Amino acid sequence: MPVRYVLALDQGTTSSRAILFDRTGRPVASAAREFPQVFPEPGHVTHDPEAIWASQIEAARAAITAAGAAPSEIAGIGLTNQRETTVIWDRATGLPVADAIVWQSRITAPFCEELRARGLEPLIRERTGLPVDAYFSATKIRHILRSAPGLMDRAERGELAFGTVDTFLLWRLTGGRVHATDVSNASRTMCFDIRRLAWDDELLAILEVPRAVLPEVRSSSEVYGSTEAGIFGVEIPIAGIAGDQHAATFGQACFAPGEAKNTYGTGAFMLLVTGTEPIASGSGLLTTVAWRLGPDGPTTYALEGSVFVAGAAVQWLRDGLRVIERSADVERLAAGVTDTGGVYLVPAFVGLGAPYWDPYARGVIVGLTRGTGLPEIARATIDSMAYQVADLLEAMRTDAGVRLETLRVDGGAAVNDALLQFQADLLDVPVERPTVVETTAWGAAALAGLAVGFWASQAEIASLRRVDRRFEPSMAPARRAELLRGWHRAVERSRDWARPD
Repeated sequence: MPVRYVLALDQGTTSSRAILFDRTGRPVASAAREFPQVFPEPGHVTHDPEAIWASQIEAARAAITAAGAAPSEIAGIGLTNQRETTVIWDRATGLPVADAIVWQSRITAPFCEELRARGLEPLIRERTGLPVDAYFSATKIRHILRSAPGLMDRAERGELAFGTVDTFLLWRLTGGRVHATDVSNASRTMCFDIRRLAWDDELLAILEVPRAVLPEVRSSSEVYGSTEAGIFGVEIPIAGIAGDQHAATFGQACFAPGEAKNTYGTGAFMLLVTGTEPIASGSGLLTTVAWRLGPDGPTTYALEGSVFVAGAAVQWLRDGLRVIERSADVERLAAGVTDTGGVYLVPAFVGLGAPYWDPYARGVIVGLTRGTGLPEIARATIDSMAYQVADLLEAMRTDAGVRLETLRVDGGAAVNDALLQFQADLLDVPVERPTVVETTAWGAAALAGLAVGFWASQAEIASLRRVDRRFEPSMAPARRAELLRGWHRAVERSRDWARPD
């Protein structure tokens, strides 16, 4: 039977998705399964790795069934994943030794503060392109290994394996035959030298991470292995891996230096491609590996700004305040007002990411008056996403010295026209929404398809991109400046709130 599809497995923070793409890049069928979020204490978030695995396989099988496809028609599988989330499992049984620590968790903030006090941040930033922060994987590895007696010793003996979620899924899909990750995910661990493209022994010692637990690091587009036949009925090559934001950048065809995309998901993530040489940030951004095409191909780098809470703030309105029933209802509620009436919401529920990197910031709502109602708070929640992205773009302009021509956007909140118009107004840059907004899954599929010859080149991938709508900026400069001043005043009031006395 001829191959007709590439399957993308998109393992996200709150759900696992699977999408089948045809040769035109069109999503033929998809399925998604949510899984539980666990909040053991304030600022700490965990996931059950078994729930991640079960939800992802269930979604994959459902998508194949929905397409009426035979597994033998699938040319390859691309994996993309919530980054920095840390899983450690027993190599003999494949079972996790603890719940995964999610990228949002701030549980390791005290250890990060200790590292900074020891003067180690310049060394870590120079080697990895990252600041010292609880966001990244290495301190999470240490935390899990120190969470129960004997785990560190077992890790040093090689009995345990570490992986970000891509690695855990790859291990399970291949029946434990392959323990590997790609350069994009490795670059987010805080113990990977992004210039040598290798684990750094000096950093491993500093961070107390045994080398024996680490996966092999490979490119983002190559055949890593095949699925066990019992999972889908046939063996299918797994041929693409990239962290979710890297995959979305690839899916948006941001291939040339100076091109950028922003994803509005649980968090918000802007990547600006800088080319084949890394650019150090002096503005609180991350220098990251975007992808590497093939074992001998060139490495592409990017600057990234990471916002911890974007769409998750809307989920808070739904699940915390219970003022809406579905996340999509927020746009209708906010449409009842033309602006926030001077209200700002800073969603620093788990601290602030770029460019502030403040683990002790906490969420605030400021500017409340007797006339403030739920529509204004809903509007301020939507606007908070755009304000945080504006902070990222300003930092990128400073670091890279480029004038962004267009911002390409995707993710769940990109369906919100009011958000994207406000974003264009704040940035004074046109914003483009593609026809296929599932660009994270599409990027993973494209990386896999290139490796197995389903698509011939990056140029072919770029030719498949279509624009749904372009939002042009229309806000007066004085109004833009006034709004941003108010936002920055609100941010300052959220800073350092939870620091221990």
